[in-house]
Amino acid sequence: MGVRKRQSADKIKEARKNVAFAKLTNVPSSPRKMRLVADMIRGVEVFRALGILKFSNKEAAAKLEKLLRSAIANWEAKNEQKAESGMLCVSTIYVNCAPMLKRLRPAPQGRGYRIRKRANHVTLIVDTIDNAK
Repeated sequence: MGVRKRQSADKIKEARKNVAFAKLTNVPSSPRKMRLVADMIRGVEVFRALGILKFSNKEAAAKLEKLLRSAIANWEAKNEQKAESGMLCVSTIYVNCAPMLKRLRPAPQGRGYRIRKRANHVTLIVDTIDNAK
């Protein structure tokens, strides 16, 4: 690794030390379905977001709820204090595509239809409300 590349990598690592985040990789649902749920909690206070996710009837909501709890626990571990109501918010959440599994389904007259089994990666960043503004 070159010197400049190492220095920029070190800067990124230093910046990440102060940020509490959680990642969920290779979730076997389409990114579009996950983005619908992620849009509901973007910018919302964390305990309100947990309530939204708990009572949502989407399957992706249960996975995001677990991810949000993990991000809160990461923030508490980094800052050595307990998260209180009105203190934290979901500052950033984004959903990226993961590698697709491609399958063939038998079709009439000797043809085969493609099935694309999509997956996604979710990254959730939690920050204090003062810093988020």
